[in-house]
Amino acid sequence: MAEERAGRTWYLVEALGFAALVAMYIWKWQAASPRSWWILAAWMVLSGILRRDTPKTLGWRADNLWAATRRAIPFFAIASLAVCGAGLFLGMLQRLPAHLIEPRRFAGYLAFCLLQQVALNSFLTNRLLGYFETAWPAASLAGVLFAALHWPNPVLVPLTLVGGVAMSWLFAQERNILPLAVGQAVLGALVWWAFPLAWHHSMRVGPGFWAFHM
Repeated sequence: MAEERAGRTWYLVEALGFAALVAMYIWKWQAASPRSWWILAAWMVLSGILRRDTPKTLGWRADNLWAATRRAIPFFAIASLAVCGAGLFLGMLQRLPAHLIEPRRFAGYLAFCLLQQVALNSFLTNRLLGYFETAWPAASLAGVLFAALHWPNPVLVPLTLVGGVAMSWLFAQERNILPLAVGQAVLGALVWWAFPLAWHHSMRVGPGFWAFHM
């Protein structure tokens, strides 16, 4: 039993260690050494090899794509309606949702969201599931870490807390990141449109939040 608990603890150490490295990249390494992102990639690849991850456990799969999409639709539909309602309330009709109506811009943002899903779910939620062995505690901690990495953005921190918990829970149910990446891209594009740039500084986090100029 002691060996089993110790083995499970390493899942938690991996998850928290990876989140700390991401925070270091956002706050320090990104400006000083932009190519240091390879450290994060190497961490995930090495961990995946040692843990014997497969495309299915990482959420890169098509066999349950419809089931995962059907499960994810209610959350993203309700969240999108709520964000659109906020945009209407804040009088954002004069501004177009550029990330949605410009194909190249949406494609780039979708690729970024896919990378976030790999970090949030293929790695972080997977490791937390290995530690907690149940969905809600793993999803809750994954959401808290996801939100913390969006500090100090006053718009993104609360929204990524809710979204991070929901997306991690959805991943734990179906193990598929593809509909989650698409849903996150649509929802994130709506958030960029719905809230004033003066609030979210074009969705920047870390030191970049304060470096933003209108």
